[in-house]
Amino acid sequence: MSTAAPFDFAALLPAGLPAPAARWTGLAKYSFVGGNNDPDQVPVEGLIDAVNAVLRREGKTLATYGLASGPQGYRPLREFLTTKLKRDAGITCAADDIMIVSGSLQALDLVNQTLLARGDTVLIEQESYQGAINRLTRLGVKAVGIPLDDGGMRMDALAAVLADHKARGITPKYIYTIPTVQNPTGTIMPEKRRAEMLKLSQQYGVPVFEDDCYADLIWTGERPPAIYAMSQHANVIHIGSFSKSIAPALRVGFIVAPWAMMSRMLALKTDAGSGALEQMVLAEYCAPHFSTHVPKLTRGLRAKLDTLMEALNEQFGTAAEFEDPKGGIFLWVKLPDNVDTLKLYQAALAAGVAINPGPEWSTDKAHSGSRLRLCFASPSHDQIREGVAVLADVCRKEFGVPERSANVEKRART
Repeated sequence: MSTAAPFDFAALLPAGLPAPAARWTGLAKYSFVGGNNDPDQVPVEGLIDAVNAVLRREGKTLATYGLASGPQGYRPLREFLTTKLKRDAGITCAADDIMIVSGSLQALDLVNQTLLARGDTVLIEQESYQGAINRLTRLGVKAVGIPLDDGGMRMDALAAVLADHKARGITPKYIYTIPTVQNPTGTIMPEKRRAEMLKLSQQYGVPVFEDDCYADLIWTGERPPAIYAMSQHANVIHIGSFSKSIAPALRVGFIVAPWAMMSRMLALKTDAGSGALEQMVLAEYCAPHFSTHVPKLTRGLRAKLDTLMEALNEQFGTAAEFEDPKGGIFLWVKLPDNVDTLKLYQAALAAGVAINPGPEWSTDKAHSGSRLRLCFASPSHDQIREGVAVLADVCRKEFGVPERSANVEKRART
């Protein structure tokens, strides 16, 4: 039996790599993390029918990279998207204006690879998608956070930052926004504010990078037009995903962009094409079923959100502050100032509850230090209630968060 030492790869690793990943040990008993969706709402039977139908009809095209649809993705799926985007977001585009990608994360990577170099500056919402923030950090790009209110990114703050950068001779590479069901805050940017953003974009020569990943999941089903749809200067890159509307594990997203950008991103998409079977199945399923599936999905998600808010009120009282999000799968929660959610994350995980600590979703670590993001889509109603009760118990033991009754009485006296 050999006792030789294992090869030392560490000496060969370049500087700047992220920390090594931990081994997968399974989901926590009560998991409120990630962008996972409701397992009971995945349209399994419809997807089975779609797999059978499309493979029988077109299965032999799997022998060709790109399914003879070209490098931008399966054409029937892009044609479905032209109809969907026009109906839902007001976007008028052709199939050739769309590129299918392996989830919106690949879209982020392609936009960043095309536009960014180390030392560049981008403007993003102060609270934003962790995947976007981490990518910018690893690229050595400065992410300047713009404060939010109940209408999303504040245009007065954006205008001030753009003016300040111009005075210092800096032109940010893009303005990244999640305007329609913002992650993590759940706000929707009004149409007037979208128009103001486009005006500032044009004035300062900074394009808008619009992430519409959660836009299908709005409780009312009504939304403002996409910023891309409102632009008259081809200065917007728009991305979206099927992860939240159908299933995240399918890893199918898309980019809508002017050809000047699309052609550059296409040259960087060197993966020989995103998964073809997933694209084929989605096109087959979505064309007849998407418009009926999504309202059913959002009704179920809204019910889970109600359960989560009721459980937080019951267990935390006024110690947990939150606004009712306009849609999506996340609730952004503020705990008392003395609660460090990075430390809470560790203590809660030891008790079987997984949460997303606020600082990981913000450019202002101090402002978000007592905040956390809870995904309510994946756990069952019972798991939500039980998990929140465990989380509250951890908060009381670790940070002295008061019992609900005492907390309510204290608020009533002030």
